[in-house]
Amino acid sequence: MAGDLLARVRGERVVSRVPRGAAWRNLVLGGVRFGHRRLRDATAKCVAYRKDGVLVKVTLVHNHYRQPGGEDQVFAAEGDLLEAHGHSVTRYAAHNDTLDGTRQLALARATVWNGEQYRDLRAVFREARPDVVHVHNTLPLVSPAVYYAARAEGAAVVQTLHNFRVACVNGLFFRDGHVCEDCLGKLAPWRGVLHACYRGSRAASAAVAAMVGYHKLRGTYREQVDAYITLTDFSREKFVAAGLPARKLFVKPNFVYPDPGVGGGHGGYALFVGRLSDEKGAGTLLAAWQRVGARLPLLIVGDGPMAAPVAEAAVGGHVTWLGRRPPRDVYELMGAAAVVVIPSEWFETFGRVAVEAFATGTPVLASNIGAIAELVDHRRTGLLFTPGDAEALVDAVAWAISHPAELAAMRRAARAEYEDKYTAEANYDQLMATYQHALEGRR
Repeated sequence: MAGDLLARVRGERVVSRVPRGAAWRNLVLGGVRFGHRRLRDATAKCVAYRKDGVLVKVTLVHNHYRQPGGEDQVFAAEGDLLEAHGHSVTRYAAHNDTLDGTRQLALARATVWNGEQYRDLRAVFREARPDVVHVHNTLPLVSPAVYYAARAEGAAVVQTLHNFRVACVNGLFFRDGHVCEDCLGKLAPWRGVLHACYRGSRAASAAVAAMVGYHKLRGTYREQVDAYITLTDFSREKFVAAGLPARKLFVKPNFVYPDPGVGGGHGGYALFVGRLSDEKGAGTLLAAWQRVGARLPLLIVGDGPMAAPVAEAAVGGHVTWLGRRPPRDVYELMGAAAVVVIPSEWFETFGRVAVEAFATGTPVLASNIGAIAELVDHRRTGLLFTPGDAEALVDAVAWAISHPAELAAMRRAARAEYEDKYTAEANYDQLMATYQHALEGRR
């Protein structure tokens, strides 16, 4: 089955440009799915928290980037999860597709405080009357004004922390090819402006630094958010160091739904899925496969700034670049892969690809760094290697190839890890507990 898929996608023309043209402000009321399947069987084991005998009403808020990513998937999946349990869900989405032509100064002001969004959001909250406003991304159009709009209309505020933006202008703790924590614990990440850490622009970096500094001084992050969701214990520690109140930080991982099912792992290849960039370890990956070669061919799914060297490596070698693929195809490729490789060189806040691999029963070879090292149990659900060390990755691949019995045991353990920690059912209970803390904090 995976072989048929691979033959099909190899014959397709890869298109890397993201479709544009959507309105930058897209209010979605009711049961819109954002292209994801609904969760129809996630209610068996969970009991929703109730407020005055009524299921908690939720408004989800998200600022979409130009390039779709994991945050968008979580935003959609959590909405479907809530609706599957009977909650009334309102979605408010802003889109960066229409930023072209926006004046730099106007965008900088909106990044710090978007008055138009504040007014629009207050109107939405006044109509929807949510108990909880759950925010995913605010940069740059929604802005932290969303917190004040929610509080003004009497809602509790929950913020999922998908990146490290409150302490680092690029949100990665990564600069010039290495981990950088120069701004951690500072009032504002001004060194990130000096190094032009956000999009290679000092002006854009200054806007983000101003947003962080202003709202730290104003007490926004401390007083206007009732609960923060962090995705791992590792990232929680970083956010505490960044100055967020520890009592408001709750660990809740992402989840995978629908269950993709267990694959056989007989495809005879390794798989990389993700953004093709320095911080994701794309350079280390390519360097390693110059040594691995035909011993275990590599399939790469994704796009990004390092697309050119990936395309070059895919010419006449043992690397195949498939470009972006829909989730259905990715899960099929994962299930047939011998291993999934995650060579990240930044901390990550989670590592969704690892959990998706576990769901298909596929072991993960991952960098021993940050949150991803927390997810992968060495020699049980995968292997850890030194980040940025191509030779260490080659050694990990060689070990996996030469230990088929251990690799088979890892497949079973990876699937068990998913079933224990990363199902929709388990996640709903954790989400409700977080909402309850937020609501109690507002009373």
